[in-house]
Amino acid sequence: MTKLKITSLLFLLILIHSFTGCGNNAAYKPYVPLAHEMCDISSWDLVSEIQVGWNLGNSLDTQHYDGLYAETAWGNPVTTFKMIKTVSNAGFDSVRVPVTWQQHLGESPDYLIDEEWLNRVEEVVGYVLTTGMFCILTTHHEDWIFPDCENEQQNTEQLTAVWKQISERFKDYNEKLIFAGMNEPRLIGTDDEWNGGTPEAHEIVSRLNKAFIDTVRSTGGRNELRHLLIPSYAASSEEVAMIAFSNTFPHDEDKIIALINSYTPYNFTLNTSGTDKWAPSVHELEIDWLFESLKEHLLDKDIPVIIGETGALNKKGNLESRIAWTSYYFDKARELGIPVFWWDNGVFDKNISGIEVLGLLDREQVEFAFPEIVDAIMGKKRF
Repeated sequence: MTKLKITSLLFLLILIHSFTGCGNNAAYKPYVPLAHEMCDISSWDLVSEIQVGWNLGNSLDTQHYDGLYAETAWGNPVTTFKMIKTVSNAGFDSVRVPVTWQQHLGESPDYLIDEEWLNRVEEVVGYVLTTGMFCILTTHHEDWIFPDCENEQQNTEQLTAVWKQISERFKDYNEKLIFAGMNEPRLIGTDDEWNGGTPEAHEIVSRLNKAFIDTVRSTGGRNELRHLLIPSYAASSEEVAMIAFSNTFPHDEDKIIALINSYTPYNFTLNTSGTDKWAPSVHELEIDWLFESLKEHLLDKDIPVIIGETGALNKKGNLESRIAWTSYYFDKARELGIPVFWWDNGVFDKNISGIEVLGLLDREQVEFAFPEIVDAIMGKKRF
């Protein structure tokens, strides 16, 4: 039997499994977009309805191609409705669904998305929306995006081709589905990759953001009212990146949101060789600076913000320090009305050197491994 036939058969079996009420999708009924009214509200109003989110990391955003099961290539199980329902029951009001599309695209200039992959993405989006949560659908790990003059034309062609197809597929969905055009567009592998970027890169990211917005709007339907999330260079909170971003942010409509990813302070949160101890006298100042900067450069300039990724590594079981960091970081965000999404990559083995251990939801057992961190995310105080 050919690999294509095997993959098609597996996909059919999953559909049958879902609809017959078996397994982890037992309570799921397929989401019907037009059964849900579209609300015409501003992004400020929409952001005020979102407080805390969860990332379905290292699943649909894997960079390996393995047919339908590309989502399992980095060790996580196939996503189920039960997982998403567990996230909702814990108090999260939104899920960010990172998707890597590049392994599922045809040749230029059409860059046709593999139909089975698009179907699977839509199924997972349906899981989220069925719970009543918001869903952010992204492009993720798209290494072909390289914001320099040499690559700008190709980047624009591919980005618009991909988003035209995604927009057409999801044009009947209501405002609870948010599109995020790019994740961290940057000069990969250069000295400028993470330092806030160059003036040229800032301008090109701005033009790519505009191409994404124009493409989504051109597909009509509910996409004319769709809320769109666009990043600064590398989704960076570096001051130079945010200043350039705010100077070119589109203010000609009220349905655009700024995306920033920020693991602050980096030495505690994401640096695998950094400190495992929470030091309030030092770390609180760094977090304070982050949010003061977001307020000055974005919020005060009438730009709503979502922090799409954050989290603190599990380093040798430093649970108490992680709880303290989570409580302080998420509380500061709440004070400014900035929704924050924890990056959950499903990784729990803290004994593997150099690995980002950011798992919260044990997807095999379908339960949260660190309920104390979830409580801190929700703003619940420990006594």
